[in-house]
Amino acid sequence: MIDKTRETALKVLYRIDKEKAYSNIVLNQEIKKNKELTQLDISFISELIYGVTNWKLTIDTIIEKYSKIKLKKISDWILNILRLGIYQIIWLDKVPKSAAVNESVNLAKRYGHSASSNFVNAILRKVTKQDLEELQNIKNPIERISKMYSMPIWIVEKLLNQRDINIVENICQELTKRPKVIIRRNNLKVGKEEFEKLLQENKIEFQNSKINSLFYILEGIKNIENLKIFEQGYFTVQDISAGLAAKYLDPKPGEKILDACSAPGGKTTYLAELMENKGKIEAWDIYINRTNLVKENAKRLGITIIDEKQKDATIYYEEYIEKFDKILLDVPCLGIGVIKRKPDIKWQKELKDVEEITKIQKKILETCTKYLKPGGILIYSTCSILKEENEETIEKFLKENDNFKLEKMLDILPQNRQDGFFIAKIKKT
Repeated sequence: MIDKTRETALKVLYRIDKEKAYSNIVLNQEIKKNKELTQLDISFISELIYGVTNWKLTIDTIIEKYSKIKLKKISDWILNILRLGIYQIIWLDKVPKSAAVNESVNLAKRYGHSASSNFVNAILRKVTKQDLEELQNIKNPIERISKMYSMPIWIVEKLLNQRDINIVENICQELTKRPKVIIRRNNLKVGKEEFEKLLQENKIEFQNSKINSLFYILEGIKNIENLKIFEQGYFTVQDISAGLAAKYLDPKPGEKILDACSAPGGKTTYLAELMENKGKIEAWDIYINRTNLVKENAKRLGITIIDEKQKDATIYYEEYIEKFDKILLDVPCLGIGVIKRKPDIKWQKELKDVEEITKIQKKILETCTKYLKPGGILIYSTCSILKEENEETIEKFLKENDNFKLEKMLDILPQNRQDGFFIAKIKKT
């Protein structure tokens, strides 16, 4: 008998490799195909997919230690079976090693040739937690950090060019940790005391953020979007770091604001809540399906001042010259600061992408600043921690545009399971 949960996880991992797809999308598709899966099954499959995706480079290092066959010559099916087995042996204490090995061997019999199961069995029986600990002994610091924390060499090198080695190691270690579920209370619909009472009634463990009292860090919560209080629009899911971008724009009731890269609408709706649902926000995105996400979120939260428009923020629209009091530019980025939430980023992005994305960021900044009224405030933000996307972009813009001045700049590193983020607040003089 093949274990259905592990087989489903294997199929997802195989498709991720072959189709270069994002894990959450493929996982949802596979779950829909398997109606008989229980919630416990889905949780285990999700754990396996997230874990293998997050630790892939480290796991492959361990496979290379024991395999006489090079990784490139191992079939994709067998390679992913080995990854699943090693992840369970080293990181999942509740799974007996015998179960991890035996189930992997069973999968190899179905998805490999006659010798595959012996190959898988021989490697997995040698693997122990000590294999992970031994990576600390690698002398080259770049290689050590890369292999210990499953971070591509190019990202480690980029970070080391910009920061102290101890800081870089802390960043890479933090980005391997499971993210917390963080939510933002909708102040338009529910007060603090009532909301906390509702959380307690739903048996949700929570901790109020010390940074912003509207935010709550939740423990042991799953399927959060199925909660009635979510459907009623009492809260939305948003990281504290991301929320700061909207907070620092300091929107006021009655103002006219542009959110030029708005989808899926977390920051847009926060702006509206801070404005007490009074004024107007134009929410742009290049794709109509993404502007629809903003519309859906606004409707659920009871927000009526957002006008969603399909527009490209890199394109200059003359009719918008000096039209807005304030502008939020949460520009497209490489997302290095949110790797813990989207570990696929590590394997989907490459060094060449840095130059390409910074061109887009600069174009958006140069174009959208023309839409700001004199005396207006603009927030430029990314969920990345590379200086090319952040400080260097802002410094270059200010050097070339003396009618803007910097008011605040925040470089938020990933810490306490919060996301890495960058925020620059500039004023048009």
